[in-house]
Amino acid sequence: MNRSGKFLSLVAPALLLGATAILGAQPQSLAASGPASQRPLVVVPGLQTAFLDNFNPLSPSAMTGTFGLIYQPLFYFNTVGPQVYPLLGRSYQWSDNNLVLTVKLRTGAKWSNGTPVTASDVVFSYTILRKYPSLDVNGVWATISSVSAVNSSTVKFVFKTPDVPFASTLLGSIPIIPESVWSNIAKPAQYTNPHPIGSGPYVLKSFNPETVTFSANGDYWGGKPKVQTVEYLQYSANDSATLALTSGKVDWTSLFIPNINKIYVDQNPRYNHYWFSLGGPLMLYTNLKNPLLSQLPVRKAIAYAVNRTELWKVGEYGYEPPATTPTDLALPLDKSWLDPSLAHQKLTYNPSKAVRILEKAGFKKNAQGIFVSPSGKPLEFTIIVPSGWSDWDEDCSLMSAELQAVGIKATVEQLAFGAYYSDLSTGHYTLGMSWTSSGTTPYYLYEGLLGKGNPNNFEGWDNAVTTRDLNALKATSSPAVQKRLMYQLESITAQNLPAIPLIYGASWYEYSNQYFTGWPTASNPYAAPQPYTGPAQAIVITHLTPRK
Repeated sequence: MNRSGKFLSLVAPALLLGATAILGAQPQSLAASGPASQRPLVVVPGLQTAFLDNFNPLSPSAMTGTFGLIYQPLFYFNTVGPQVYPLLGRSYQWSDNNLVLTVKLRTGAKWSNGTPVTASDVVFSYTILRKYPSLDVNGVWATISSVSAVNSSTVKFVFKTPDVPFASTLLGSIPIIPESVWSNIAKPAQYTNPHPIGSGPYVLKSFNPETVTFSANGDYWGGKPKVQTVEYLQYSANDSATLALTSGKVDWTSLFIPNINKIYVDQNPRYNHYWFSLGGPLMLYTNLKNPLLSQLPVRKAIAYAVNRTELWKVGEYGYEPPATTPTDLALPLDKSWLDPSLAHQKLTYNPSKAVRILEKAGFKKNAQGIFVSPSGKPLEFTIIVPSGWSDWDEDCSLMSAELQAVGIKATVEQLAFGAYYSDLSTGHYTLGMSWTSSGTTPYYLYEGLLGKGNPNNFEGWDNAVTTRDLNALKATSSPAVQKRLMYQLESITAQNLPAIPLIYGASWYEYSNQYFTGWPTASNPYAAPQPYTGPAQAIVITHLTPRK
């Protein structure tokens, strides 16, 4: 299995398969016939066994497009650009020492049955999560103490303790649903919502396990979309989906395609394009409870022994560039947060420096060429990685050889994903390759990496200063204070290397502008461009214009 199955499976594990899945029958699309002016936008949102007839926006197995095309949150917070899009919310403001978040609602929005969207609907959409805790997957009620309607166009959230970064989750990840419908549903977690009534730009037209069709909502508050019909096609194998894309049957997808310029772009270079937007860094995590890895010289030596360019070019097919900044920040959204005094620091490939660092710390090589600590412990570790994640498996094999070359023995152990994640999250490992948290600011990266008790703090970092700074970041809405605190976290990360940056993860995105124009690009990253990313899907589609 390669990265196409890997990254997408983190989004919808119940549905998505790897690229080695068995070929199935190709779904039929309306796009194959009819005049171009009536052509639907054809989307393959990912590799899946079959579409599920589930349009419950509160369900983790809901059909792609349910949240975004049919149902909307209050706002969309762009993760690849600076935009915040007002949707059913119009504006928001903090008060009472950042314990109260007040949202002004959009007026004039309607449900697709013609009834108005009200403040009562908004309040209900949050209180249903408290009534049925299994639906509260974002931890809303662990963070807020109440939600209430101040008036017909204003809703107030009261927090248990200040948590300013949580606003993007609270306002951007919760679908607003009509109280008149959902208050009558006895078991909302199990309800499949066969006739969805939403506020978004599209309504459900038809469903079958291979093709789902959405039609433009003529009563949409933002105006009827220019794209009249959106058609989602089901594919279970990477090669058949790639064939559909390269033959011009698909407008938008997210596939892993080796040698993409030759296989896709060169087939129709005028129209065929891609942009692999970068996400958070992938890390080599070090178990800080290990008496050797807890020593900074060992972590530094590992950091300089790794050839990130080789990981990028060989292990990652040239798609995922080196993460050489020890602060872990190098993405476009992060640049405004980077302390200028740290910008020059780089973790370049320098095996001789790695050797010097260990020798200076008192390590000496034994007869087998492996460095041994002053207390007689050899630098011998195991790198865990999920079995079948072919690019990560290759990355770890490369790192093993690179570490061996400087006198650190690192054996690669490929594990089934469940065992891998269990070992990583419980600290039963020495070295392990994995992802980082991401969000609209670097706070999410550092909270995941350094936050005490955070499930993504795989290395087990526990430091009073970083805990204090992260708590202070949660409590402030002042940009100046946020930046000062971020600089402190960056400095501590750069000095201590609790985990070692390797490469930046990429998200696959291919599109054709033969029939529709206005796609997000690296130079115009107005929304996350993958066709499975909740509200971002609708932001993208409503920016598109059919060609004449």
